[in-house]
Amino acid sequence: MNKALEGVRILDFSHLLQGPFATQLLGDMGADVIKIERAGAGDMFRGMTFFAKWVGGSESPNFLAWNRNKRSIALNLKSRRVRAIIMEMARTADVVVQNFRPGVLAKLGYGYEDFKAVNPRIIYCSGSGYGEEGPYVERPGQDMLIQGLAGLIANTGRGDQAPVPAGAGLADQIGAMNMVYGILSALYYREKTGKGQKIEVNLLAGLLAHLNQEYVAVLNLGEDFVRPNSGIGHPGMQAPFGIYETRDGGYVSIAMSPFKTLYEVLEAPQLAVYDDLKTLFDKRDEVFEKVNTETKKFATQDLLARLLKADIWCAEVKDIRSAAEDPQVTHMGMITSYNHPRGGKVRVVAPAVKMSETPATIERPAPLVGQHGREILSELGLSKDEIAALEASGDMTVDAA
Repeated sequence: MNKALEGVRILDFSHLLQGPFATQLLGDMGADVIKIERAGAGDMFRGMTFFAKWVGGSESPNFLAWNRNKRSIALNLKSRRVRAIIMEMARTADVVVQNFRPGVLAKLGYGYEDFKAVNPRIIYCSGSGYGEEGPYVERPGQDMLIQGLAGLIANTGRGDQAPVPAGAGLADQIGAMNMVYGILSALYYREKTGKGQKIEVNLLAGLLAHLNQEYVAVLNLGEDFVRPNSGIGHPGMQAPFGIYETRDGGYVSIAMSPFKTLYEVLEAPQLAVYDDLKTLFDKRDEVFEKVNTETKKFATQDLLARLLKADIWCAEVKDIRSAAEDPQVTHMGMITSYNHPRGGKVRVVAPAVKMSETPATIERPAPLVGQHGREILSELGLSKDEIAALEASGDMTVDAA
């Protein structure tokens, strides 16, 4: 074995972001991920994009981001013949992943009990917005909605303006990590006991867990977070924790340091009157503006050099393009690429986890809709005539470029 999850087979019914990111992470580690898409259109993310543009003129960057290292088969899940095929696939599968709304797959005959009946060792991981029961179970579980419900949005932005959502799908991505965490734990448990199980992950619970520090503070200290009106970086923090302007139009984040060290580096002794923890919190907006006035006297790189030399926790604030060219990012090899049959050379972020004996690699680009359907069914033992009949009936579609 040269892959940590080599030999693990995953039937992946998931779509959009949460489930596909989870199965991509598992695929990066060597799992055989069979992406079961809708016949015809496939994953809904194939039809979504940013900037109203498409990679290679036709491919969604959203889909390309979360679906490498998978094989695709596009099937009509309502077909009895297809259900029989999938249950046959389940006999040798290890994991099923899905993030449809609660109950949707079960009504079609693809619930945990259905798979368990043909393979008692199966691990069935369901992702949802709010869990599988309760007052919100019928609500759409979209990332930004979850950020709002959990309290993240209310904590973000400036107090004299509307609260601001995060600039990435954090709830979905945290949900994906929780799926992986649950699946790997279940695989280890099964290795010891031979027993499969059902895993339930939902976006709201996941984001709540990742806001535990904020919840512990509010629920135990008798205080509520109030967003500062300035660029202080967290509503519970005192100055100078925040984002500051520089002379050449850049920004620098300043985290923790003795305040005395900061105002000495900025050559601003007049700030000494604020050098007390309670004052730095109570007057944090005022302090922010005073510090910001001083940082704007320095060019970005000059300010960074001064701060770093004084061991002040700081970093340049970069956009995506400049971050991709950052020397540390380059050193880690975190921007790589794969060749896609329609998108051409696609630049992507590399796997983040490094392993000495079983390194993660990108073996396959994100697939076309149903691209590997014939291959997968042939491995299952179906004849060419049976596969051709499935295609002719529309129960399976194959886009092979």
